[in-house]
Formats: sequence, structure tokens, C-alpha cells
Amino acid sequence: MSSIEAALRSREAILCRIRAERPAGDPLPRPPVPRVWPQTNPTTEQLVEQFSESLEAVDGEVIRCRSIDHAKEALAELVQREQWNLVGAVEEPICREVAAGLKAEVVAWANGQTEPRRMAEFSAGVIASKHLLADTGSCMIDCPTAEQRLMCYLPPVCLIVARVDQLAENLPAAWEQIATAAAERELGGEYVFITGPSRTADIEKILILGVHGPRRVVVLLIEA
Repeated sequence: MSSIEAALRSREAILCRIRAERPAGDPLPRPPVPRVWPQTNPTTEQLVEQFSESLEAVDGEVIRCRSIDHAKEALAELVQREQWNLVGAVEEPICREVAAGLKAEVVAWANGQTEPRRMAEFSAGVIASKHLLADTGSCMIDCPTAEQRLMCYLPPVCLIVARVDQLAENLPAAWEQIATAAAERELGGEYVFITGPSRTADIEKILILGVHGPRRVVVLLIEA
């Protein structure tokens, strides 16, 4: 057993004990909305432009798609152009829809038993976003399982599928929905915020992408 696998098992055992000891009853108290940034109530197009500019400023990519069918075409084109041999994907309805245009042998669906070492061999990982924060270009991913969480980090390319109606101006604007979901006891796991590719400058202050996570982040932003 690798050290990564051992650490994941230990973490899961701890979380299982915590969940088992939670008292039953009413949902957990909801944290208050953080009053940090003023709300300006931008239009949808302004949110899309701000999100795209913010993500591209940190080396992320946004592909605007008119529809699900357009997103299917965009993904198929990416796979062909980049010559990706195998794409991993999480079991989410929107991921199923967008990956429907790919050949079956090109897609590996996360089934709860995919080993981390196997995920690292995928050419790219397809995941679904829960919320999009326009001010920072961040994608908020719901990761109820360790497997889904690792799909965010291990493949060298992270492909995030999202809809325009998931855009919020900033974190406080999405707080009501986030806090409601976080207070539900039956929803395990955690949220992961992705803001562009992994980056570090620890060594001689030289910026390097992809050391601690994906070196490329692409958002397929579906408008309808």
C-alpha cells in the first residue's frame, strides 16, 4: 500500500468516526453571511466577462458554449486536438451529457474504486462545478467522496463543466446556497475551490505550474 493510499484510509476512518458521533436532530446552525464585499448586482454578461477575465489572469481558460451540444463539440475537439488517450470523469449528470460525444473507450468514469495512481495517468479529469465566483474566477466543486476530490488534483488537466446560472458576484452573494448545503448532515465530503492551475514559486522564486495539482484548468461555461 502506498503512503498516499494509507493516508487516505486513515483520513476516511477519522471522518467516519466523526460522522457516527454527530448527534441526530436539527440541521447544524447556519453561519452568518460574511459582510466583506459590497454587492453591485451586475448583469449576467458582466458576470461572465468578469469571471473569464479573472480566471484568465491566473492562466486559466474559459470556453463559452452556447448549449450542451456546443459543450459536447468543444470537449470532443479538445480531446482530439490534444490527443488525450483517456479522460477521467465524475458521475454527475452534466458530465454525462457533455461527455456523450466521446467514444466509450476514451472515458473512464469514477466508480468509487478508481485508485489515485490510476487517476494520475488520465490525460484530463472532467468535473462539475457547484458555484462560480466572478470576482476571483473561482470554481467551487462539491466533493462528497475522496475519489471526486482527487479528480480535482491528480490529472494534469482539470476540465470543469459549469452553467452561467451558477455565477455569483462573489462569495457572500453565493453564501445562502453554500451555507444551506453545508448545514445538511447527510451531505458528506467537502468543497474545493479551484482558481486556475496549481502554481508555486518556492524554488528560487521561479513560477512553476502543475506542481501540487493540475497544470491546466479549462472551464466549459454553458450559457443555456
